[in-house]
Amino acid sequence: MGKLFETVSEKFKSYVMPTYAPSIMFVRGKDARLWDDDGNEYLDFASGIAVCSLGHCNDRVTAAIQEQCAKLVHVSNLYMNEVMPLLAEKLVKNSIAGGKVFFCNSGAEANEGMIKLARKYGNRTGRNHIISMDNSFHGRTLATLAATGRAKYRKGFEEEMPGFTQVPFNDFEALKAAVTPKTCGIMLEMLQGEGGVIPADKEYLQKVRALCDEKDILLLCDEVQCGMGRLGTRFAYQKFGVEPDIISMAKAIANGFPMGAVLAGPKCADVFEVGNHASTFGGTPLACAAALAVQDAFDQDQVLENCEKEGAFLREELSRLAGNYSFVKGVRGMGLMIGIVLDRPAGGLAGLLLKDKMVALTAGETVLRLVPPLTITRKDSLLAVEKISKALAEFAKTEGIA
Repeated sequence: MGKLFETVSEKFKSYVMPTYAPSIMFVRGKDARLWDDDGNEYLDFASGIAVCSLGHCNDRVTAAIQEQCAKLVHVSNLYMNEVMPLLAEKLVKNSIAGGKVFFCNSGAEANEGMIKLARKYGNRTGRNHIISMDNSFHGRTLATLAATGRAKYRKGFEEEMPGFTQVPFNDFEALKAAVTPKTCGIMLEMLQGEGGVIPADKEYLQKVRALCDEKDILLLCDEVQCGMGRLGTRFAYQKFGVEPDIISMAKAIANGFPMGAVLAGPKCADVFEVGNHASTFGGTPLACAAALAVQDAFDQDQVLENCEKEGAFLREELSRLAGNYSFVKGVRGMGLMIGIVLDRPAGGLAGLLLKDKMVALTAGETVLRLVPPLTITRKDSLLAVEKISKALAEFAKTEGIA
């Protein structure tokens, strides 16, 4: 750690609430690389937790931000800005026909908006109950915590907001049994991120969609982490062939500039009326310009094709490595959202990678989560495999296992 880190760390401890405990300070980034305050270079396979999906300081996004911030950064949503409708049109035309968009600033805000929209839809007939999944993660606000299927995040924040029930993921009979006359929505991730990089089963999703159609229940899809190209399609649901009624998105939507969105299909696109919901900073000209640049990259830079290609390569290479170790249970995921599943906590493995100047994440305690930029090169994929191979061997030695 450099002197700059030490200086800033003291101020952090004195003036910042201790909700995080950072041990490294990054001062610069480009593509799949980060540099700390000592000048050390890191291979980034976390992307700010699936945020900088076009890599750090992407040229398209940087240029769009620079151009827009010299023109107009913010104007109240009481007035029109020219960029927001362009982005909404781009999102809708590439997803649910007849949909409409509400813009906000984060994944939790997007999920909060999705929950409010579902309840307003259901409350017209006296329904406000939402079913979500065990091991899901939907955010840190009180409503999104209540929807989250991991009780540890709710500790200390009781009493829980009522109206939510969790059921096992990919278990249709359990889901069906949890439906009541009050149920207005079923909320899920097409691929659970924080819960352990667990994909939904396609047949399960088809049954859920049919159940929702039968009972006039809204299918709510949280694409905050698994969407925006991460699975190899622009929207995660497109990988599974089951269309939701509402989609939430954030993280990668503007490649690191804070933004979130709720996209509602025609069934509930006009449920919100003037004054029902709002966001001071939602859909600013600057945020929308950054997000439009991301959409342009999808259209013009073969980003999704590269995600599919490098994702398949990494999963194959990592599966080969996994076969060498009894403590590795397998490799799962889609596109460039990949989990190496262990039979023990994965934090030690992530720590060894960080020591070797590679940034990775954990998920669900026992999974090493890899979410590199969708623009990752084959050279960097090979480097990642090399570093993971080295870390697995060292982890086995440290743990006294094979």
